[in-house]
Amino acid sequence: MGFHDRDLKSFVTAVGDGIEHIDLAVEGVRCAGCMAKIEKGLGTVPGITRARLNFTNRRLAVEWKTGELAPADVVEKVAQLGYRAHPFDPGAVAGAEAAEARRLMKAMAVAGFAAMNIMLLSVSVWAGNASDITPETRDLFHWLSALIAIPAVAYSGRPFFESAFHALSNRAVNMDVPITLGVLLAVGMSLVETFTGGRHAYFDAAVMLLFFLLVGRFLDMNMRRRTRAQAENLAALKGETATKVLPDGSTRVVPVSAIDPGDRVLVAVGERLSVDGIIETGKTEIDQSLVTGETTYAAAGPGDRVYAGTLNMTGALTVQVTAAAKGTLLDEVNTLLEAAQTARSTRLALADKAAGYYAPLVHTAAALTFVGWLVAGAGWQPAMMAAIAVLIITCPCALGLAVPAVQVVASGLLFRSGVLLNSGDAVERFADADMVVFDKTGTLTSPEPTLVDPDAIPAETLATAGRLALSSKHPLAAALKAYATAPMPGATEEPGQGVRAQIDGVEYRLGSAAFCSASPDQVGEAERGTHSLVWFRKGDAAPLPIAVEQGLRRDAREVIEKLKERGLGVMILSGDRVEAVDAAADELGVADRRAGLKPADKIAVLEDLSRQGRKVLMVGDGLNDAPALASAHVSISPVTAVHLSQAAADAVFLGETLMPVVTAIDISRRARRAMDQNLWFAALYNLCAVPVAVFGFVTPLIAALAMSGSSVIVTLNALRVRLMAGKLEAPRQ
Repeated sequence: MGFHDRDLKSFVTAVGDGIEHIDLAVEGVRCAGCMAKIEKGLGTVPGITRARLNFTNRRLAVEWKTGELAPADVVEKVAQLGYRAHPFDPGAVAGAEAAEARRLMKAMAVAGFAAMNIMLLSVSVWAGNASDITPETRDLFHWLSALIAIPAVAYSGRPFFESAFHALSNRAVNMDVPITLGVLLAVGMSLVETFTGGRHAYFDAAVMLLFFLLVGRFLDMNMRRRTRAQAENLAALKGETATKVLPDGSTRVVPVSAIDPGDRVLVAVGERLSVDGIIETGKTEIDQSLVTGETTYAAAGPGDRVYAGTLNMTGALTVQVTAAAKGTLLDEVNTLLEAAQTARSTRLALADKAAGYYAPLVHTAAALTFVGWLVAGAGWQPAMMAAIAVLIITCPCALGLAVPAVQVVASGLLFRSGVLLNSGDAVERFADADMVVFDKTGTLTSPEPTLVDPDAIPAETLATAGRLALSSKHPLAAALKAYATAPMPGATEEPGQGVRAQIDGVEYRLGSAAFCSASPDQVGEAERGTHSLVWFRKGDAAPLPIAVEQGLRRDAREVIEKLKERGLGVMILSGDRVEAVDAAADELGVADRRAGLKPADKIAVLEDLSRQGRKVLMVGDGLNDAPALASAHVSISPVTAVHLSQAAADAVFLGETLMPVVTAIDISRRARRAMDQNLWFAALYNLCAVPVAVFGFVTPLIAALAMSGSSVIVTLNALRVRLMAGKLEAPRQ
């Protein structure tokens, strides 16, 4: 059924200046080659700026320039490529996938039952051909095999036949075309042999090929469904309504879409939060295992930040909203999961490219094999059997699964370890890292700072500084936010410097000593201790230093030691004072440290390390570190440090510990080895298998077993990464 623009208009969204977006569900996607074909085909359409297919849920995200394309044109182009597309509906997709899984299971059961019975007959024929079977008995066994095989092939082969027919009807070729051709030729040749009383029939090869292909397809679907279920579980935590506090003090239950930042909501005991925000009134305990991985409830009170998806356990709260329908931490975690599923690694790109050459090469090889055997004087039957063996044995399932299977396993392990990828080749770059560079404040230290001596600061000053702090993304500013009730109007932040605002002609500043114009004498006097400092200045008055302390994360020293054990260099780059950085570095046993750095200074250090040939993993906590995170070879950031849309990290980690950094490196190293092993195996398999089939040394049955065995081997090798999970995953405590 075709779609008109009016049918699709409601599914189109504007994502930027002059850019429109639509999500489509695509049917018939079977392998990495299908993904590459669709993305490449759409990439050639004028006006389309982005096309990315998520193999896990078959969702195709397409963006194009407004006015240059209609959504129906996108659907039509997908159809021309040999696939059917329709608007993406998560519920419908889940139902369709469950139905497809049941269909594959039934087809697999039929093929398996038929294969077992045909093999019993085939073994008798093979033994009889080597001894004294009569032609009449052999023909009877062949006819019995045909009676079992033909309906079994017709039923079990439908997933492949329908896909191949749909592709050919659109003048395209996919992986199911040579599979269909090989199966039908094997059955056809076997029928000819049966009718003419031949010694050999290959019904067993056709049915076993379908059985093993169905097993592989069913397992692959289940593995991807299991990984995607993690994201669906998170999405299920999202509330649809909230109790909004109206200006007159009354309350009303409204959809989350009707809540705006700055609104106030009530959260009852036992209620799951549907917004991100800051507690205004009330004390409670929060089940925030989603965010921190902690199973122990966390105490929360006025000034503390809470997140959508967490559960309010013991006390009613009034929360000032910072994000509701869009931009919550829960939304951003799901966005990262989707980005990881649609991302492309360099090795997957290599596999996609190789799979793209498969169809023309294998058909050419099969045709040349058939012609070559005829020229060599062989009959058409042996020539056809050799060509069929080539079609079957060269199925690129091993190549198509080589990298995606490992990615699915690795992304699942990383997620359970509290690491969310935001870049396709992050796994490979994590594995390449030979040096880890940490920011100090909010990264090596706890993300929740506190004031050293709040009683020594006038209450009015604390309140004013707190209002400025509400507009700051710097981790140290969080220590002052609890003393404010509302942000200061017109406040603007200069990353790496501080926040300023002007009220009644008086300028207020909160930030670094230089930003607040502190004199060298004032700085020298204030920096005698090891605490971090935030400076506050009102108009022309003398700047006031506010001492802030942050304890090291409880596993920071253990993480540093584990990184060193793995042969990684460790460095600390911080914008904090020398005394504070030295105190933390000495406690952690890190000799290489730099203090008082601005964002540009950090980039300069990273570039210098890169020129020395080092592959740097940067661990930073947010906005001030964004340039350094982007310039490092690979980067990771705490998920609660800063709004994820402002982060430049290749991955983020959940929780209050740093152990996910070590786990990410360990899992990535093992995953990269598994990817490389699978790619080498797939290449060597085809290098050896094709000549053997071309020269007629294998029958279609042996070819089916070899092809299926290659797919099983790469899948089992990918699962080896999961089998090591007990040794690699760190507990999220």
